[in-house]
This record gives sequence, C-alpha cells and structure tokens, in this order.
Amino acid sequence: MKLHIYEHCPFCVRGQMIFGLKNIPYEKVIIMEGDADTPTRMVGRKVVPILEKDDGSFMAESMDIVKYVDAQGGRLIADTPVDADIEAWAKAAAEPLYKLVIPRFTQGEFPELATPQARAAYLAREEKAFGSMKTLMNATPGLLDEMNHKLRELEALVADREHIDTSDFVLFPLLRSLSIVKGVEFGPSVSGYMVSMAVESKVSLLADQAR
Repeated sequence: MKLHIYEHCPFCVRGQMIFGLKNIPYEKVIIMEGDADTPTRMVGRKVVPILEKDDGSFMAESMDIVKYVDAQGGRLIADTPVDADIEAWAKAAAEPLYKLVIPRFTQGEFPELATPQARAAYLAREEKAFGSMKTLMNATPGLLDEMNHKLRELEALVADREHIDTSDFVLFPLLRSLSIVKGVEFGPSVSGYMVSMAVESKVSLLADQAR
C-alpha cells in the first residue's frame, strides 16, 4: 500500500504510526504543498493523508486509515474510545501548541516544502488560518509558559501507560509536532513516552529541527 502525506502533518503521523507499529511495509509518497490536483483526483478534495490500497482505490481520513490498516493481519488497537483525560488535555493544549508549531513548520525542512513555490503556498495557507507567522514567533515566550504548564499536567497521564490504544494516535502526533519547538520542557514521563512511541512506530521526532 501507499500512504500519501505531508511529513509535517500530525494527522499524517497517525497513518505512519499504524504501519510502523504493525511492521507492515508500505510506500510513503509526499504530496507537495500547493498541489490540490493530486489529492482531488484521488478522493475529490485537497486533504492528507490518503491511503492507496492494494486494489488501487483510495481512502482519506486519518483514523479510518488507522482502522483499515489495523484490520490487516490481526488487530493491535483495542476498539475503545480515546481516554477522556487525554482527550481533554489535547483539546486544552491545542491552541498554544499549534501557535508554537505552525510558524516553525513553515520554516522547517520538509520534502513537501522543497520548492519555493510549495513553501510559499504553505505559508499563505497558514497565515490565512493563523495570522502573521512573525507575530506568532514573537509570542513564543508566553506560549511556552502556557505549553510547559500543560506538559507538567500531562506527566501523570502518561506515567502508567502500558498498552497501545486509540489514545496514542491522538497524543503522540501532537507531541511529535511539539518537538520542533526549542524551549519546550518535556518531563521524564512525557519524554520517555515520546521516545518509546517514536521507536515503536518508526516515526522520528523533530528535535533535530527545533527552533
């Protein structure tokens, strides 16, 4: 199967995670930012990730992809809802998290931004959604204080996690995104969780690009 993605996209991380966790080989295909034609041809709209199945058909929606791949060769994920505390944390942390990571994504070294045209298209898209990237970067100190407080709250929620379940497909992509932010204070439990999930899912963190 082929997984069509942006490397920076947390929703695309979900699709990569399930392939890695189950050791199912797949081909990763990058869709360039600004390319609306390719995803529209596949699924009728500009969206990622997109799974291209063995029969040549296409599937969108990250968690639908996770469930489809998980059904191949014995299920890994318990069919349970996301842990309520983790879901609440993710919602509460979303605003400072995205305001920190999005301007850094626009500066990052990702294959979908490899041309000036693609990077310009991504920058325009995110400034339409979030406003000035320069303003967001200047707001870093206050956003970091808020985010680091949220991360301290997360310590207790991940300290005793032993089994992979649906909650990991919500939490790990957010933390992986956050690893691109210099000055974020990951506590010991969160750090251990991130490293373990990165190894098991074969999805690298972004710490080498932290800025």
